Amino acid sequence: MNRPDPDMQRTASASTPESDASVMGLLRQLTHEVPSLFTKELALAKAEFQASLNTLKAGIAAVAGGAMVLMAGFIILLMAVVYGLSTMMAPWLAALIVGVVVMIIGFVMVQSGKKQFEPSHFKPDRTLDALNKDQEALRRKAS
Repeated sequence: MNRPDPDMQRTASASTPESDASVMGLLRQLTHEVPSLFTKELALAKAEFQASLNTLKAGIAAVAGGAMVLMAGFIILLMAVVYGLSTMMAPWLAALIVGVVVMIIGFVMVQSGKKQFEPSHFKPDRTLDALNKDQEALRRKAS
């Protein structure tokens, strides 16, 4: 009852060399196809990166164009403020007041923006902390 079937053993032993040959063939085929696949994957990544770069360029151009139109509109609004103030005072004084106020606002904006360029803002604090913790853990394991 529990004896192995002789036909099953012959079938299993007969299929082993064939399966070994097919496994070797598959491995050989795999070693030839992997570099090709890798090259194709790199080409796909390059194409996707190029498409993303083109989209980014178009976005930057659109933002730059919009910024120029906004700047022109802002200048016209400032001129309107000058004209409005010139009904109450001399035009040169109205232009001087508007110019000084805009310059003060711009100066404050530049100063607050300059703070973002301090070297401490570019220091990867979390990464350095994680590296220090890893270093400490390695020292404890080594000792």
